[in-house]
Amino acid sequence: MSNILIIKHGSLGDLIQANGAIKDIRRSFKDEKIFLLTTPPYLNFMSSCPYLDGVLIDKRLPRWNLFYLRNLKKMLSRFSFNKVFDLQNSSRTKFYKKFIFKKDIFWSDSNSFISKEDLLDEKKLPVLDRMKLQLKRAGLSDTAFTKKPDLNWSIVDIKNIINQNFDGKYILIFPFCSPKLINKKWPYFNDLIEIITREYGPQYNIAIAPGPGEIIEAKNYKANIILNQNSSLNISELISLINGSSYVVSNDTGPAHISAHLNKKGLVLFGSHTSPEKVSIETENFKSIKVDSLKNLNAAEVFKKIKENLN
Repeated sequence: MSNILIIKHGSLGDLIQANGAIKDIRRSFKDEKIFLLTTPPYLNFMSSCPYLDGVLIDKRLPRWNLFYLRNLKKMLSRFSFNKVFDLQNSSRTKFYKKFIFKKDIFWSDSNSFISKEDLLDEKKLPVLDRMKLQLKRAGLSDTAFTKKPDLNWSIVDIKNIINQNFDGKYILIFPFCSPKLINKKWPYFNDLIEIITREYGPQYNIAIAPGPGEIIEAKNYKANIILNQNSSLNISELISLINGSSYVVSNDTGPAHISAHLNKKGLVLFGSHTSPEKVSIETENFKSIKVDSLKNLNAAEVFKKIKENLN
C-alpha cells in the first residue's frame, strides 16, 4: 500500500470545486491511503470527507521562513508519498515540488505531460475542464465526478439553527466578498431585499449567513442573520443551510460555488473580474448575470431574473 497526497489550499469555492476530483482520485486508487494538504480553515470540514484518509495542514508561512519549510518537509516525508496531485497549481506548490519533495516522485499538475502550445490552449478552458484534463493526463481513466462535485456527504441536520430564526421557506443572500476582491461586490442587495419583500411578502424569509469577520457588516442588511451560538456557521452547516433554501443570490464567492454544486435555484452576479464560464459555475438551476460593471446593474434587473427562475 502506498500514500497519495492531494494539494488544495483554498479558497472555499476552489476547495468545493475540487471535491469531485478528490472523489475520482479515491475511486482510481481504492487501496491507497489518500491525504489532503490544505490550510487551517478547512481542517475540520475536510476531515469528514469520505474520500480521504487524513488531512494535513499547511499554514503557508512565507517561503523565507526556513524553519517552517524544514518542519513541513519533515512532516510530509514521514508519509513517503509516491504520488502528488497538485490541484492548487500555484507558484507555492511549484516551489514545494522543487524543494520539498523527492525528485523522482510522480507529480500531477496543470503543466505535467503536456506541451507548451497545448497548455496555452488549455488555460482558456473552464476550471473544471482543466482539472479533468489534468487527471486524464495523470492516467485516471474514470473522471466522472470531477465536473460534478458531490457535497451530500457534508450535509448535516441544522433544523435547530433555522428554527431559532424563522419558519417556512427562505431565500439566502450572500452580499460579501474578500476585502482584496471588492470589484466582485454588487452594491444593491438592500434594494433587492426590499423588492423581494414587496413582491412576495411573507411567502419567503430573507436570510443571510455571514462568515467570520462579516457579522457586523451583515447588520447593514434587512435580513435574518443566521448564526450558531453567536458565531458563524461552520462549512457543513453553511452547505446544509444552502441545501434547504428556496433560492440563493450571491456575489462570486464560495457560497455561490456551493449553491451551484448542490444544483440549487439561484443567481450569481459577475462584473468584469472573470466570467461564469471560466469558473464553471452555471448549472441547470443556478444561473448568472454578467455585466461590465456591477455598479451599473440595478436591483430591478436582478429581480426580473430571480422571478423567472423562482416561479
